[in-house]
Amino acid sequence: MLIYNVTSKVNWNVQQEWLDWMINIHVPEVIATGLFSKHQLVRLQEVDDIDGPTFAVQYYLDSKENYEQYITRFAPVLRAKAVAEWGDNVISFRTLMEVIN
Repeated sequence: MLIYNVTSKVNWNVQQEWLDWMINIHVPEVIATGLFSKHQLVRLQEVDDIDGPTFAVQYYLDSKENYEQYITRFAPVLRAKAVAEWGDNVISFRTLMEVIN
């Protein structure tokens, strides 16, 4: 099993709107691809939040093929939508992790 993790630093001015967008629009669009088995949205604790809180959404995948399909077929459009919606109010980075135990 793999986890596609997207960590985002969100400006305080848009925090609630961004969370609403993530929960009601973006995450459902990602899940609608049919490539992920589950997900969770978390807020990081014990991090510097002077500029805003940090969140991570973790999408669980059953195979590397599903990840590659997501990255090539869906990610570019979904990332472009996020940038268009939030601009520099949200800074994100992505990691792929393998579940060991």
